[in-house]
Amino acid sequence: MKRLVYLLLLILLFAGCKSSKQSLYKAPVPQTQYLSSKMQFTVPNGSNTMTVGGTMKMKTGERIQLSVLMPVLRSELFRLDITPTDILIVDRMNKRYVKTTREELVKLLPQDVQFAQLEKLLLDAAKPGGKSEVTGSELGIPSMEKAKVRLYDFSEKEFDASATSIPARYTEISLDELIKMLSQL
Repeated sequence: MKRLVYLLLLILLFAGCKSSKQSLYKAPVPQTQYLSSKMQFTVPNGSNTMTVGGTMKMKTGERIQLSVLMPVLRSELFRLDITPTDILIVDRMNKRYVKTTREELVKLLPQDVQFAQLEKLLLDAAKPGGKSEVTGSELGIPSMEKAKVRLYDFSEKEFDASATSIPARYTEISLDELIKMLSQL
């Protein structure tokens, strides 16, 4: 019993000796952050809606990749590879792609959309209680007001964030051609 009392006194003594001063040195905040998640993309299709799954990968300040997968076979239908200056849209089914800059997309996107805002939206969605579902109207795209993207099953594990490579057999098309094809769907 005496030893137990001495042991408790020693613990209290050492706890009371803790310095109240804090170090001015702070560990550097990592500049590169990785975030990935599963994605569910719902698009109106006439009077019905179509939902497909996919993945989202982001390396802050560098690249965001959205990959939409075929429902049963899980092969990639298309991919968006977004950097602060460029956007690459790859149509895997029809073997074609569009490579464009943000300036060229001004007619489709809201004027104030920036890469940093998209990053913030994705990082906020990953936080506990964060908004993980976004509609087209919330993104400022009135033509896609009923479309929505839901992100879930987030991870911060590091991954390969290399640029999407385009096979030689793929055909490059213009942004106007892509818009025309999408409007016919």
